[in-house]
Amino acid sequence: MRPFALRSTLSASLILLLAACQPQESAPIAGSSAPAHPAKPAPVVPTADGHYSADITAEDFAARLKKVSSDEFEGRKPGTQGERTTTAWIKDQFAQIGLKPGNRGDWGQTVPMVETTLLDPDQVSATIKAGGGTETFAYRKDMIVGSLTASPAADIKESDIVFAGYGVDAPEYQWNDYAGLDVKGKTVIVLINDPGWGNHDDTLFKGRALTYYGRWTYKYEEAARKGAVACLIVHETPGAGYPWDVVVNSWSGPQDSLPPSEDPAPRLSAAGWLTTEAAQRLFAKAGRNFDELKKSADLRGFKSTEVGATLSLGFKSRIEHSSSENVLGLLPGSTRPEEVIVYSAHWDHFGRDPNLKGDPIYHGAIDNGTGIAGLLEIAEAFAHQNPPPQRSILFLADTLEEAGLLGSRYYVTHPVFPLDKTVADINMDALPIMGPAKDIAVISWGQSQLDDYIQQAATTEGRTIVPDDAPEKGFFFRSDQLNFARLGVPVLYARSGLNLVDGGEEAGRKAYADYTANHYHKPSDVYDPNWDFRGVIDDLKAFHAVGRKLADETRFPDWKAGADFHRTQPVASK
Repeated sequence: MRPFALRSTLSASLILLLAACQPQESAPIAGSSAPAHPAKPAPVVPTADGHYSADITAEDFAARLKKVSSDEFEGRKPGTQGERTTTAWIKDQFAQIGLKPGNRGDWGQTVPMVETTLLDPDQVSATIKAGGGTETFAYRKDMIVGSLTASPAADIKESDIVFAGYGVDAPEYQWNDYAGLDVKGKTVIVLINDPGWGNHDDTLFKGRALTYYGRWTYKYEEAARKGAVACLIVHETPGAGYPWDVVVNSWSGPQDSLPPSEDPAPRLSAAGWLTTEAAQRLFAKAGRNFDELKKSADLRGFKSTEVGATLSLGFKSRIEHSSSENVLGLLPGSTRPEEVIVYSAHWDHFGRDPNLKGDPIYHGAIDNGTGIAGLLEIAEAFAHQNPPPQRSILFLADTLEEAGLLGSRYYVTHPVFPLDKTVADINMDALPIMGPAKDIAVISWGQSQLDDYIQQAATTEGRTIVPDDAPEKGFFFRSDQLNFARLGVPVLYARSGLNLVDGGEEAGRKAYADYTANHYHKPSDVYDPNWDFRGVIDDLKAFHAVGRKLADETRFPDWKAGADFHRTQPVASK
């Protein structure tokens, strides 16, 4: 029996975040009244395999979602039998749909990876020496830690601890937490998110809207560039956007990375997280007040400081070099095949953990079985389009998203189509299944001219557009469209909003909270036959409409003035 049995009482409560969390509701931007929907229908009967229709339907979507999140796929962990089952099935689905192999005659794109597994984690602890005494911090309870160097052993002895605020060096914001500070060989403790969020000051960075400087990936990268040997981020749920158990579940298993040959930037010997309570205890041991130092880090003029303590930490890891696979299906354009629209969705999840009581499989039905099922539904619709699209459509089922967006990162640095010929990326990650919504939440809203396309699709469906109303959680930076955006390709990242046709915003917020607390990155994220698929089908039809318009025009949408990104090589419309 699964530890969390999902029945119809939870059908309307499963909603996903970005990382994977669902953005909150905000004031509508535009649109008309919500579409008329009949009362909740009876549970759908999934389509029998091989009998899918040319339309985007709940029956087809349900069948594909049920399949890809089943026990047979073993949680879709890269490098396992679960991966081989998953990628073989996606390739077969692409072939049945009528797509062509998308990587120059091959269905797959090999992504090299290094898997690092912490050995004897229950024996790992950090020893803090301060004030003439020592204190021990336990793995999982107080901290999570691992190596990013692909080295089999880490041995840090009495490394001086430095509190470096948010760990940010951002010249464009006139902010440098490392100014005048030598952290070579030291341990850096930093805060989650960025100064604008911490101080709720709209004049700092982007106020409460998280920037890339607030992401944990940046903080580790910057600490390594500065020469630190270790970096620990202090977790707090509001700033991170997820609770501590998500950190534990995501980091306590094998960790995947690209090999140094693909990612040669400096890396930390030890990287991880502290609970807020552990940070308070650590600083108190050194006679410092963590809460006061945290507040001071929010203000211009903050100076990083030596804590007056040292960290000793040692652990061993098993290092395995292997590879995973992006799966690519292509529908060639009829008149401009050299120009491409990309639809992306990651297929990977966390696999199985035999140490778990009850169900050991992380099924990943919502995250991201929904994205893969949606990718296949949209591909089916395009493949049966008459006349066919004028531009090519590439369907990218990428790997290693849960490991830090690595599969999409590899694709954009080894693209099948040049990025200056890539019109847009439309990414689908953790689509909510909670019945129809009156709105579409556009997490990428305000960044690019793709806003106009999704606005038109929403209006056609009688829905409104709302922007991400929880920008401090950084959903935009937590899914694969980020890698396309960073290299200049305009992106669309959206999903149903919280204003449900049945129950309104109150029901949507309740669903959001339930999923985040009880199912996100847990084995209980499973397929439920009682789900109401009407809303997710509305979303898929809107995403298809955006791609269809892009495919049959000559325009290359661009970033808006003031956006965080820009096309590195502007493409003129034909």
